Formats: sequence, structure tokens, C-alpha cells
Amino acid sequence: MPSPRRAAVLGSPIAHSLSPVLHRAAYAALGLDAWSYDRFEIDEAGLPGFVAGLDESWAGLSLTMPLKRAIIPLLDEISDTAASVEAVNTVVFTEDGRRVGDNTDIPGLIAALRERGVDKVESAAVLGAGATASSALAALARICTGPVTAYVRSEARAEEMRGWGERLGVDVRTADWANADRAFAAPLVIATTPAGTTDALAGEVPGAPGTLFDVLYHPWPTPLAAAWSKRGGAVLGGLDLLVHQAVLQVEQMTGVLEAPLSAMRDAGERALATE
Repeated sequence: MPSPRRAAVLGSPIAHSLSPVLHRAAYAALGLDAWSYDRFEIDEAGLPGFVAGLDESWAGLSLTMPLKRAIIPLLDEISDTAASVEAVNTVVFTEDGRRVGDNTDIPGLIAALRERGVDKVESAAVLGAGATASSALAALARICTGPVTAYVRSEARAEEMRGWGERLGVDVRTADWANADRAFAAPLVIATTPAGTTDALAGEVPGAPGTLFDVLYHPWPTPLAAAWSKRGGAVLGGLDLLVHQAVLQVEQMTGVLEAPLSAMRDAGERALATE
């Protein structure tokens, strides 16, 4: 009988994380009966002690806020992708006991767009300037051939986004949030703001818009996403990102070549439907 293997998602707050639903669905579809995936409410102060207490049964960890940066000093190595945005959302424990960090949000975002036929764009717009916005810029560095305009609320945020652009090799231009409706002329708009922030913009969506990637997933659809879809534009949501980044996590932690994307998405949709 295979030895039990463990994985989990850590963060605070963590009670509503969909990660256990997605990973457990993958294990079931793959026949990995000895694998388990849990969630733990862990803040930055508790993280070092938790990691130090893990035994050889642990295969990996998923990290959400506020731990994506706090985990880095506790690791032996991080990928170039994670280093580019100073954020780790995935830790894999190797057979020789090393802790290796990666960021699957960035390739997950790219994979979600590619699934919808968006491989390259000539320009893009980002709504917001938080941690998710920097991951969006890192993804756009790979698929956007022209400028990216970030719509933000302060000069400090604008400077931060321009700094990320320089670091990631993206031509980032900034604009005031008061003009955020101008973002909708871009072929790709990535909304990275908290729930409710873009609701007032729903009435400004033009006819025949491009693609909207709204990283929220509950409640869904957001007013902006609903208006966008009504106008005939392509819409991706937070579940698309969650599923694609989780697919990559499952593959890294278990060693399988291809995680069951459809089974994981179906499980996520069922979970959201019952909330």
C-alpha cells in the first residue's frame, strides 16, 4: 500500500479557500488514494514553526495571502518566475529534503487565456495595483507585444506599477482610476481589484469589447463581468485562474504529467454553486 502523502493550503483567512476542493478532485480522478489535502489558518508569525514541524510525508504546500512573500526566507530555492514578482504560491518538498518554491499564478493566468484563444495581444489594461496586478504584469510580459496601461488610485501605486514594469520588461503606463472606463478600449483587460471596486464601471462597457479577465470568483459573475458578457465580450473569471494554477501545483507536487483539468473545474463549479 502506498505511503500516505500530504499537502495543504496555508493562509489567513483560509476558511473559504477552494484549493482543497480542486486538489482533492484531482487526487480522486488520478486514483491517488493515499494523498490528502487540507487547509490551515496560518499567519506570518506562525509560518516558520509550521514549516519546521513538517515530516517526510509532506509533498507540498499552496500559499495564499499573506504568506506568498513570507515563505521565501524559509526555502532552499525559488524559481525565476517566483523571483520575478517576489511571490511564492507553491512549495514542493523534494526527495532529498529540499524546499523549492514556485509561482503558478503567472503561468496559470497565461494558460487560462490560451484556453480561450488569447495567445498574443498588442496592448492591455490592468485595473488595480496590488499583488495580483504584479502577477498580471508578469503574465503580460509573455503575451503582450505593446504597452500596458495600469489604472490606479494614487501616484504611489502608479510608481509601484511602473517599477514592476521596468523589472519585468513591460512598457507600463499609468492612468488615474477616475478614467478607468478608458481601459475598455484595450483588447485585454485584467481586473485585479477587490469585490465591489469595479461595479460602478459596469455601465461603461462599450459594444463589442475585447476580453475581460476578472480575477474574482465569488460572487460570480461580477456586475462588470455580466455587463461585459452581455455586450458580447469574452469573459474569464477567478475560477479559471484558480483551476489552472492548481493544475500546475498538482503536477509539481505529485509528479503526474497531466492533472485532470475538467474534473477540477467541475468540482470548483459545484462548490461555488452551493455557497
